[in-house]
Amino acid sequence: MLWVVIVILVLVVVVVLGLVGLYNGLVKRRNRVDAAWSDIDVQLRRRYDLIPNLVETVRGYAAHESQTLEAVIAARAQGMSAQTPREAAAADNMLTAALRQLLAVSEAYPDLKANQNFLALQEELTGTEGRIAYARQYYNDAVRDYNTKIQSFPAVLIAGMFKFGEREYYEIEDAEARGPVSVDFGTQAPAVNMAPQAGPPPATPAVPQSPAASQLPPQDPPASPPQPPSAPT
Repeated sequence: MLWVVIVILVLVVVVVLGLVGLYNGLVKRRNRVDAAWSDIDVQLRRRYDLIPNLVETVRGYAAHESQTLEAVIAARAQGMSAQTPREAAAADNMLTAALRQLLAVSEAYPDLKANQNFLALQEELTGTEGRIAYARQYYNDAVRDYNTKIQSFPAVLIAGMFKFGEREYYEIEDAEARGPVSVDFGTQAPAVNMAPQAGPPPATPAVPQSPAASQLPPQDPPASPPQPPSAPT
């Protein structure tokens, strides 16, 4: 009977260790999701901090474009008040559309596009948009890994016991905004000339000489005809 007790204890220990391993794995994945969301939040806050300076710079050159400026300000306010990834994504869509409208407005003001403060904000905002896109991709990958794990057996048992719920993806509805948003207020891409370029005329190929002609000795020039004698005077 002793060996039966030992086997049972060993099985219990194995099961307990397995459950502990599953629990720790879920905690690790959940913490990874939280850390990824913190990275997104940091980059979003950084972008929101750039918006007031951008708006004030544009207002100095295009004060009558109040509707466009108010749209950017409203999108910023909505993003700062977002509490969930879904709300933040909706505010992101709104802010992206407002910035594109601001881009269209800035094209009509050459002095604005040449302003050094405006160009510096443009560069910093473009870099921030790229970091947001990278952080969003990392977060969604972490959420997918976590959600898949808590739905798989036997981890689903631990997830149900310890309240490991699914996490929301940070999804951008605008298809054009799924990649890094290019916020370029100053330059336009040069037009590409698709017409074929005229090159130099092809060289006329040399006519090859026959081997027999190449071996002939050089011909002397023909002698000039004799001159008639001059008449006596």
